[in-house]
Amino acid sequence: MAVIDIRDESQARVITATLRCIARWGLTKTTLDDVAREAGVSRATVYRIVPGGKEGLMNLVAAAELNRFFASLDSAVKDVDNLEDTLIAAVVTAARHLEEHGALRFMITHEPDLILPRFAFTNLDLILTNVRIFAAPYIEQWLGDDAGATAEWVARIVLSYVVTPSPEFNLADEESARRLVCTYVLPGLTHVQQPAKEAVS
Repeated sequence: MAVIDIRDESQARVITATLRCIARWGLTKTTLDDVAREAGVSRATVYRIVPGGKEGLMNLVAAAELNRFFASLDSAVKDVDNLEDTLIAAVVTAARHLEEHGALRFMITHEPDLILPRFAFTNLDLILTNVRIFAAPYIEQWLGDDAGATAEWVARIVLSYVVTPSPEFNLADEESARRLVCTYVLPGLTHVQQPAKEAVS
């Protein structure tokens, strides 16, 4: 998983400004000049931060947002002590993060031809590989070697419902997410293990 360490204040402002511009106008109409104005920095500063131009800026923003997404997941599941609640916390957190993401929602609604390819083919493979690497350690105490595959399966479910909403399940709602997990996900995990208990001295 790519790690972007955002310590430079100007870089952080440019990333935030880019997301605001995309949420307002979309990716196609957003220019580097728009981003510079929104961030309150010069155009030269934007080019210094992202020498690759607009494509470089989008790659930087995508990597930073991926890190922020995984940080929110870590906060949600790190102290949970059972598989059911861990999966539910992960599903709800992921769904809320994606649904409340203004730039992503604008693109899904108004620029699907630009955003959907990022969830397909090699781009989807990269996303799911990152999910496997990140999520497996949180659930392997119950699922063993199946942890990575389970994390990928759950990620595919969340992405499917976010990109194509269904009236049957709203994964941003905890009760609805619990119903999906308990009805369809947990019964499909046939090799759930009990975590080893610490020896009593």
